[in-house]
Amino acid sequence: MIYNRLGKSGLKVSTLSFGAWVTFGTQMQLNAARSCMTSAYDAGVNFFDNAETYANGLAETIMGKVLKQTGWSRDSYIISSKVFFGSSPEHRPTQTGLHRKHIVEACHQILNRLQLDYLDLYFCHRLDPETPIEETVWTMNTLIQQGKILYWGTSEWPACSIMEAYSIAKQHHLIPPTMEQPQYNMLHREKVEVEYTQLYKSIGLGTTTWSPLASGFLTGKYINGTPAGSRLSLPGYAWLKKYIIEEQQPNTPSVLQKLSTLSSDLSVSLSALAIAWCAQNPNVHTVITGASNPDQVKQNMKAVDAIQKLTPEVNEKIEEILANKPHPHE
Repeated sequence: MIYNRLGKSGLKVSTLSFGAWVTFGTQMQLNAARSCMTSAYDAGVNFFDNAETYANGLAETIMGKVLKQTGWSRDSYIISSKVFFGSSPEHRPTQTGLHRKHIVEACHQILNRLQLDYLDLYFCHRLDPETPIEETVWTMNTLIQQGKILYWGTSEWPACSIMEAYSIAKQHHLIPPTMEQPQYNMLHREKVEVEYTQLYKSIGLGTTTWSPLASGFLTGKYINGTPAGSRLSLPGYAWLKKYIIEEQQPNTPSVLQKLSTLSSDLSVSLSALAIAWCAQNPNVHTVITGASNPDQVKQNMKAVDAIQKLTPEVNEKIEEILANKPHPHE
């Protein structure tokens, strides 16, 4: 495993990490989750990602039980969660958002479900247009001072709002956001490669990117339809199915075929190639992978070895196939 500093912080995260989105509490329960997390941990993964909204909190409950059962030393792994959407199906006004009440209460609820004393990373899951960023910054700083979280960050925030949060923190001598969690894969590149460019340089922004396989699309398994048991077949994920099948698939069948041929030439799987491609980006500090069984975890971990096969020549071939490299805005 390779370990990278998370932005300008001193915290080192495994270049591949493991997330609970979709799988925990939906596709698998405790025993399967333990098998997957153990396979990842044994491969050197030290970062496990979660969120209050995943399976309405059940994903955190399952992860917490796994951590208790394994007995891993608390200083050997990093746990994250995210706040914004809430964990209650009722979604009452006080149960969502980034106002002080929800951030604090959500943190307590998350720690209870995970059976932990503190979170390593706490993300603002989306920007809250109804809460002043200053209120959010102050609240996160308080939680750090109380020892309930160690670092805080954002997920899918625009660069200007991240910079505003950073500036407010500096103005009031508070702890600024350390990291951002954006989607990043071969088909979704703008934020990581263009929008955040100045933030890497000016504030040392760290990134924990998600969906390296575009929700499984870059594995090629959806070319001939939706396999039973896949995440696109799950209740509540019609929006994701629409995005993949209707918006992505019609435009990329030849791209997938060419990438598959290239991966075969390199003696790696298409999945490993796609994950390695994300991980090689120097501004990507960890790539969050997902899996519903240990075999998938082991296959994903092969991406670490695949990184060294991405020579300048290979990357040039990939760019020719994708033909979607984003360019800095004028």
